[in-house]
Amino acid sequence: MLRNVVEPHHPRKRFGQHFLHDPGTIARIVALIAPEPGDKLVEIGPGLGALTRPLLEAHGQVEAIELDRDVIPRLKEHCAGAGELVVHQQDALTSDFRAFADTGRLRLVGNLPYNISTPLLFHLLAQADVIHDMHFMLQREVVDRICAASGTRAYGRLTVMLARGFRAERLLTIGPGAFRPPPKVDSAIVRLTPYREPPFACGNPAVFAAIVAQAFSRRRKTLRNALKGLVDVEAMTAAGIDPGVRPETLAPADFGRLSELSGGP
Repeated sequence: MLRNVVEPHHPRKRFGQHFLHDPGTIARIVALIAPEPGDKLVEIGPGLGALTRPLLEAHGQVEAIELDRDVIPRLKEHCAGAGELVVHQQDALTSDFRAFADTGRLRLVGNLPYNISTPLLFHLLAQADVIHDMHFMLQREVVDRICAASGTRAYGRLTVMLARGFRAERLLTIGPGAFRPPPKVDSAIVRLTPYREPPFACGNPAVFAAIVAQAFSRRRKTLRNALKGLVDVEAMTAAGIDPGVRPETLAPADFGRLSELSGGP
């Protein structure tokens, strides 16, 4: 049975803290994660433990990464008796997730602070080979971008970069009232499952990243102008891509072909 989050604690704006407290939402998230024997659960940003405790009750063991040292005593108090909780007081943006993958299937979960969500996803992309799956609560706009189709307004650099590493599924939309304090935007749960084999080739990953970044920094230009200095028109034509289209119309695999035919930055 869920208990109330231990109070008082004043959420810190610099950490982007919005603590989940709605029992129904929490139960739905745990059901979506569905931990199994042999899983290694690592929660990023557990805060006061609203999700941590039911995960412990469902699975028996959770490791947690928490930057705010002031919430850790309250987190441990809230989770006492529910299972084995190991808390690492560190920054997820610099954490080595390979160190957590020594036993079991590494499964990451968390209500990610809005102010670090994109850089953290890129950090995890570089370590995707040791991750079984990830269930994250993010700002709905970020999930829209992750799951966007080419040609849509939300489609961009984040979509394309993650598309080579993860299969993305939107699972649940959550209103502001499920949090304390309520954010000004909706949130959503996304499941990211790493591909064991990339869905398309891209040549040099650094070149691919550079092409994608430059293309979407100039997304209103035609491709020939957006990628000037990185990919010439001949390479675009050889890849079967019209140099006169805008970057947002290309599928992720198209950027992979451009990367393979590019001489690099």
